Amino acid sequence: MKINCLDKEVGQLLSEAFYKIPRFQRPYSWDRVNLEEFWNDVIVESEGDYFIGNFVVYDDRDVRGIVDGQQRLTTITLLLCALRDAFTAEGLQSLARGVHTLIERRDIKDQKFYVLRTETSYPYFQRYIQNSAGKPPVPPDVGTEERLLKEAFEYLTAKISEVVDSVKAQPNLSEPKRRAKIEAELSGLRDKVLGLKLILTALDNDDDAYIIFETLNTRGKDLTLSDLVKSHLSRLMKPTNRGVDLAKDKWAQIAETFEASQAALSVSTFIHHYWLSRYEYVTEKKLYKALRKRIKKDNAEAFLDDLVADSKIYRQIHEPSYRKWRKEELAVRDSLNAMVLFRIKQQLPMALSLLRHCENGAVKLKHVADTLRAIEDFHFAFTAVASERSSGGISFMYASSARNLHEAKGPEARIRVLREFQAKLASKRPPYAEFEARFLELRCSSKFTKVRDLVRYILTKVYESHSPGLAIDPEKLTIEHLAAESPPKGTELSDEQIASIGNLILVTQDLNNRLANKGFPEKRSILSSAKVWIDPVILEASAWGAAEIEQRAKWLADSAYRKVWKL
Repeated sequence: MKINCLDKEVGQLLSEAFYKIPRFQRPYSWDRVNLEEFWNDVIVESEGDYFIGNFVVYDDRDVRGIVDGQQRLTTITLLLCALRDAFTAEGLQSLARGVHTLIERRDIKDQKFYVLRTETSYPYFQRYIQNSAGKPPVPPDVGTEERLLKEAFEYLTAKISEVVDSVKAQPNLSEPKRRAKIEAELSGLRDKVLGLKLILTALDNDDDAYIIFETLNTRGKDLTLSDLVKSHLSRLMKPTNRGVDLAKDKWAQIAETFEASQAALSVSTFIHHYWLSRYEYVTEKKLYKALRKRIKKDNAEAFLDDLVADSKIYRQIHEPSYRKWRKEELAVRDSLNAMVLFRIKQQLPMALSLLRHCENGAVKLKHVADTLRAIEDFHFAFTAVASERSSGGISFMYASSARNLHEAKGPEARIRVLREFQAKLASKRPPYAEFEARFLELRCSSKFTKVRDLVRYILTKVYESHSPGLAIDPEKLTIEHLAAESPPKGTELSDEQIASIGNLILVTQDLNNRLANKGFPEKRSILSSAKVWIDPVILEASAWGAAEIEQRAKWLADSAYRKVWKL
């Protein structure tokens, strides 16, 4: 590997070569904090000879690929575009054209090219920022990278406008002096940027670039697991035709699947869960090293194909509405919705493995639904109610069972894995006394709103369990307080007792209107005659106070633990 290191200034860097951001690099990601630091360091506090760090590039035919320095060079280009537009706005056309030669110029064949070429933000960066004439309106529906580029360009444009406006605001300047001072201020900004110092490290080829890229960034805080995996796969799956890049296209499919999701999905976390569902247990921090050992040139494409397929399943797990479920699959959908409600993550490798096996027909839908319901039942007691802290043992159990399912040969072996897994869940379920104590603490009212969705979920499931023949649409039901939230004066119930789950039922809006603020005997009569299931505690009560509310809360806890979520 041949490496040359040279001292350069930004003006030299941009005038002597064309640059491209290679496909293994991550998209532009600088936010407002990064931009403020850049502006303050480079413009406000710099007095010349400011050093902006090391830039690593490699030769690739007629351009240089950027290995390190992508974010800085993109931001410098944004700043030069903003300066060019400011020169143009002030009628300084020759100076604008001079700056533009560092943004776009002709090569040795007299063909026009942008000095910095990007792929991930094409055509947004080229059309709406680098372009010097006839810019069209920016579309509202742009991607994450495009949005960050737009915000960065607007920030830098605003900063330059502040410089110009401060000159225009000076009252004692004649028009010629004002124009001269604006020209001097903008030229000073330009010269500061072009005079920035750097060290240029030049490599011979892109193979060296991949090695340097990973060496520079494996321990770096800015690079994610997905960046490293993308780089690794890009190196193993080099395009054989300049117009076809399978690695890039397939990776883009994963990114598009996640970016369109309503859930906050991380590609790095997905890769980790994907790995745990198939291979040995490792932490996300150590995964890249294990992945490099296992994924080689002969299996890289198959690995990426599996990632693409599983990314859609992963999104379904986090966003069940993403998929159109058949009637016989609704139990699976409901369990996934419950896991979203519980905000759990440990189960993801196993859920991914289950749905993958269901998709390819290796495990029957019934077994998948039963296992997902077991996960739902376990985390209802363990996480949603008892609020147990999940140890590494729970995560390891899920990953181990997911891997065992992946490796099992034949239907009987897979069913055996699922039965053993469900037995493990049952063994880790919290005891009833612990469950009941936390269940009795559940509150929901206008003053207690934190677990409203969980309370609705509990009441719905209890209702469904005790009235299997009656249809129920949770979206059309409302939570009713048997003892009213606004009780008449002299009522001894506290806010906590009124909000207790023992005081809550689910009713239709029409039934809610009929119950209104009536006393308990009237409410019980109305409920008894309505076509809804009512639990025995309400039906047998002659009055409704603190004792009855506690009694019903305990009845609900017992029913939940032993009948509804019995595991």
